[in-house]
Amino acid sequence: MNYKKIIDPIVFLQAHFARAFIVRHGLTIQEFLALDKDKDIIGFLRIGYEPFHLTGDEGVLEALDAYVYGS
Repeated sequence: MNYKKIIDPIVFLQAHFARAFIVRHGLTIQEFLALDKDKDIIGFLRIGYEPFHLTGDEGVLEALDAYVYGS
């Protein structure tokens, strides 16, 4: 498998949804980084890349909310 071809889309997805999550919850970068350190949000997005890249933004953000906040 050529990992170089799949790494860039994963990083793009992680950056896109990290920013969207920050905006959605009114977090600072530092607050997001602390939350990521505790919950591994970026890792969750990496693991969920396959279903997430086929899901709309709202669906992914709802999945992130459920993962991070348990709702």
